[in-house]
Amino acid sequence: MDAVAPPAPAQSGLRAAVGARADALLGAEWDRLPLWLPVALAAGIVLYFSLPAEPSPWWLLGVPALAALAAVLRARRPLAAWGAALAAAFLLGFGVPALHAARAAQMPDLPRGAVVLTGTVADVAALPEGVRLTLDRVRLSPAGEPLARSLRVRLQRGDPLRPEPGSVIRVRALVRPPGGPVVPGGWDFQRAAFFSGLGGSGFAIGRAELLEDTGGRVLARLRAGVEERVRAAIPGSAGAVAAALLTGRQSAIPPEDLRAMRDSGLAHLLAVSGLHIGIVMGVGFVVASALLRLVPPLLLRMDARRAAAAAALATGGFYLLLAGAPVPLQRAFAMAALVMLGLFLDRTALSLRTVAVAAALVMLLAPDQLLGPSFQMSFAAVLALVAGWEALRRPLDRLRGAPGWWRVPLLWLLGLLLTSLLAAAATAPFGLHHFGRLQWYGVAANAVAVPLTGLLVMPAGMAAVALMPLGLEGLALPLMGLGVEGILGAAREVASWPGATDTAPLLPGWGAAVVGFGLCWLCLWRTRWRLLGVPVMALGLASGALAPRPDVLVSADSRWVLLRVGDTAFAERGRGAAAFTRDAMLRGWGIASAEALPRNGEAAGGAIRCTPAECRASLPGGEVLLPRPRDPNDRPVLDAARCAGVVAVVSAVPLRGRCPGAVVVDRFSTWRDGAVALWLRDGGARLVTDRDMRGNRPWVPPRPVSRPASGAAPDAPPEPPPDEAPPDQ
Repeated sequence: MDAVAPPAPAQSGLRAAVGARADALLGAEWDRLPLWLPVALAAGIVLYFSLPAEPSPWWLLGVPALAALAAVLRARRPLAAWGAALAAAFLLGFGVPALHAARAAQMPDLPRGAVVLTGTVADVAALPEGVRLTLDRVRLSPAGEPLARSLRVRLQRGDPLRPEPGSVIRVRALVRPPGGPVVPGGWDFQRAAFFSGLGGSGFAIGRAELLEDTGGRVLARLRAGVEERVRAAIPGSAGAVAAALLTGRQSAIPPEDLRAMRDSGLAHLLAVSGLHIGIVMGVGFVVASALLRLVPPLLLRMDARRAAAAAALATGGFYLLLAGAPVPLQRAFAMAALVMLGLFLDRTALSLRTVAVAAALVMLLAPDQLLGPSFQMSFAAVLALVAGWEALRRPLDRLRGAPGWWRVPLLWLLGLLLTSLLAAAATAPFGLHHFGRLQWYGVAANAVAVPLTGLLVMPAGMAAVALMPLGLEGLALPLMGLGVEGILGAAREVASWPGATDTAPLLPGWGAAVVGFGLCWLCLWRTRWRLLGVPVMALGLASGALAPRPDVLVSADSRWVLLRVGDTAFAERGRGAAAFTRDAMLRGWGIASAEALPRNGEAAGGAIRCTPAECRASLPGGEVLLPRPRDPNDRPVLDAARCAGVVAVVSAVPLRGRCPGAVVVDRFSTWRDGAVALWLRDGGARLVTDRDMRGNRPWVPPRPVSRPASGAAPDAPPEPPPDEAPPDQ
């Protein structure tokens, strides 16, 4: 018997309906498909940095084949061509960081003790107290070969020497390689230093000596001169902030004002990037247009709009060089250059395609920047602003065409509020990922500070720089100082409001990636299915609560041991422990401060019991023992009586003996494998080290293979305040 075929007409009708719907969706989103290529590029970069071992850059050879396949399929099977292009972009993102890493110089083997080094000053940065130098072509001995990487050295507080870039100096100093992450999975200082060309940092223990003044490095000298003149004309903290806005260096700003800017949501004003170069180029465009209109013969012979765009581009390029061309500013300048190119070609000046091209360029030139807060927060803000204004264009156009004088101030107010809200909403998740902070009144602070920056501070600052060759900067700098005082006043006022900032557990890396994907889905598509990005972003935001927090944290030098009992942290501090390290460890928990473990007595309602010889913490997952040495050379002994009922032993010094069935972390453990995190569950402990998280990568130092010959605890050089903290907001 022949089989009965299913009813063909119904099936054909279903296929036709689905096909028509797919065609309609594809037609509406067709011009948006290329915008996903930078997203695929970013996914490849994230995969590269997530691997435990270094992949081969030969993966890049597959990119041309996939690109050719996409070109062949483009006419007949456009969706298949798009898939091949995404695969090519993903493979490119996976291979380019490996190529950058293969070309980077190896990290130097720095001496453990003091050394007399010589080097050429590449940069001079003013600190609240003293000066920090960046040195190139450093020699650690008179006959030694120059290092392939730069070193940063902080001069002594009372050192009168103020060398200029290009000078050759000699100084006795303690230097150290960049430190590893403060907690497993935290910000990787060594990775950032590896890709930036930094080999280490330290501090002088003697006066620096000027050996030679070569008179080179014109731009660095110009930058130092501008900073010196600005700080001389504008005293105090306002001068340090004004200099930072022009030269990009925040090191001279007092810590209390940095904290106020951060807690009020204004720290982004100090990181020269898109806002600053946009203002500078906007001022250049307006001034050039005005000057051209004063010369009618020129106006007749050239396109004033294009000429003004060229002048704005030149102004932005000068500001880029003056500020030292940091990567965030390079990224912003690339985007601004594309905007100017759009003006030349009579295209939309700022669009999602502009953002996509700028992001792709930055990721190809500096792929490690994708993991930093500067890249993530600035591109998230720009993406949200461009997509948001695109979605709001029609209602705003209707409002703009409405009769009445009130529409102009209303549009200005709406523009200010919507810009602040869109940027704050887009950047908040990445601020949680890196800093664990929320600034609740940032919109209010920005409503005052951003107009001051755009209308007074930056125009006056650029006018002062233009007048400096004539010695007339005093005409403009007082106005700049007045505006900066207004910004600082707003920051201090808003930061003092109750609940201005809150701490929260850091979003894990996967949560930040989910938020980023959801944001791209929401902003890059045009039709209503873009709204599916909202629940995706919500899932990423929930990751901070979903990811279990460790119960015990141990710093890489064992100088800090932190215990968590509920939402309260308790700290055991060793000699020479840095407060910066403790604060970074606490941020991972979303806890603002820690109580010191008592020398003798109880804490946490009796859950922690301490004596001069040890502390015992009865946590929900088990009991933790913290032996205390009697003196710096003491090595506590573990025995059966001491180990009874203990699931983990944590010590800031080396231990003798073992605890069967318990996890033991001592100074040798952290010396070999870096910072440690412990999770206690059901009477057992799970240990994760920094080396477990990072694996064997070019920027990760090799694992020590033996103990020091004396058997004593491995020591470290005195640790100065960190030169390379994670970039702030």
